[in-house]
This record gives sequence, structure tokens and C-alpha cells, in this order.
Amino acid sequence: MSIKRFFRWYFFVPIALVGIPLFLALLGEIVKLLWNALLPPLFGWPAITIWQGLGLLVLCRMLFGGFGSNSGGRGRSKPMTPEERERFRQRMRERFCGRTGEGEEAR
Repeated sequence: MSIKRFFRWYFFVPIALVGIPLFLALLGEIVKLLWNALLPPLFGWPAITIWQGLGLLVLCRMLFGGFGSNSGGRGRSKPMTPEERERFRQRMRERFCGRTGEGEEAR
């Protein structure tokens, strides 16, 4: 390992060890402040702590946002061609509107 790579690694590890927990604490604090400012006055729900705010953030990421990986079949796919897009629209019209693209009723 060269000296240059060693010092770059040696410099970024302490920053990451301090920066990541600070960033997570900041996110937890933001969620806590938003929750405590909105939900107790509006709905009478109890105030939460920073740990509960961080837990809510993690829960919401798991349920709605994932963790940035493209696993689970939710990865980005290639764009639809115009023919695929028209077939998709036709199927949606038939399924939800009960008709075909020509205006006649589907069975």
C-alpha cells in the first residue's frame, strides 16, 4: 500500500466514524421535532424521543423507501417502447374502465 493511499484511508476513517453517527442523530432529531410539533397538538398523540424518531425513520425506509439496493425485483428497468406503452395503456383501460380503446364495452 502506498503512503498516499494509507494517509487517505487514515484520514477518512475517523471522519466516517464520527460523521455517520452525527448524521443519524441529526435525522432522528429532525423526525422527533417534526412529530412533536405536529402530531401531539393535532391528534393528541404522545411526544417521542430521538431514539423513537430514529426508529420511525428506519421503519419508514424499510416500508416505503428500501435501503438503496435494487434487489427484490424493484430495480430500474429499461424504458418502455411506444408499442409497449400503448399495450400497457390498453390493458389498463380494459381492466379499470371496462372498455377497449375503440370505445366499445369489454366483457
